Amino acid sequence: MASVVSLGLFGRRFGGLLNSCSWPSVSSVCSVLRKLSLDNTSSTPPKRPLNAYLRYVVEQQQVLFKQNPGVKVAEKTKWIAQAWRQLTPDQKQPYEIAANDARLKYKVELAAFKAKLTPAQLASLKEERRQKLAKRRTIRKKRKLTILGKPKLPRTAFNIFMAENFDDAKGATSQAKLKNLQDEWHRLSDTQKQMYTQLAEDDKIRYQNEIKIWEEQMIESGHADVIRVKQKRRAQRLLRTKPKPKPKPNQTELKPIPTVAKTLKPTATTSTIKAIRSKKEPEE
Repeated sequence: MASVVSLGLFGRRFGGLLNSCSWPSVSSVCSVLRKLSLDNTSSTPPKRPLNAYLRYVVEQQQVLFKQNPGVKVAEKTKWIAQAWRQLTPDQKQPYEIAANDARLKYKVELAAFKAKLTPAQLASLKEERRQKLAKRRTIRKKRKLTILGKPKLPRTAFNIFMAENFDDAKGATSQAKLKNLQDEWHRLSDTQKQMYTQLAEDDKIRYQNEIKIWEEQMIESGHADVIRVKQKRRAQRLLRTKPKPKPKPNQTELKPIPTVAKTLKPTATTSTIKAIRSKKEPEE
């Protein structure tokens, strides 16, 4: 009976969260589990404090939003970054002192918070932080690839069909349109799909050519960390087998001294003895 009641409480409490998506992500499930594991605690984890630069940004944004409400946020952020770089160390010192004090206070509060948790709650908190860091690294890597101009992946035949017919598809929402397009795609014959299959093959060739050139450029420019794993191993093999550079002109190269066989020249004594022997007549 107690298990039924607890299950009912769980459904009423977190049913809305789990019903918001048909297949909840790992992060959402871990968030729910973390909320359950931290129910016995009276406080939440302390928030990480802002560093010196972000404190300056918050301060200046309040001033700029009042003075120039029509300016875009990106332009204001760019202006604040330029102004921060122009500040002297003495002008930055108050923000750095405030950030350092907040960091020390955060460490004390975090230690006090972790002291109240059980080992299971600490493990849940650690897992959530690991997922956040992994998500942050993924976003940072995608942003870097976009800046470096990585070629777009090849599209499949269905992707090309969907992009061509999405606007005219039936359905009030995007999900309904996608569902109708999937049904329509399955109803097409192989002959009708042939055009989209050929376009997908052409796009695959385009991607292979572009990604090969792009990865060679990344290796030459020192961004070998963003290329594919297979190509990264190939680049490492090429670096290992790369011939050593020749010495520069200002460097003295030690050359081996050739060993030449020395020929003994006849001395004066030897030549004199030979002359005497040649003049001497044989005795009768």
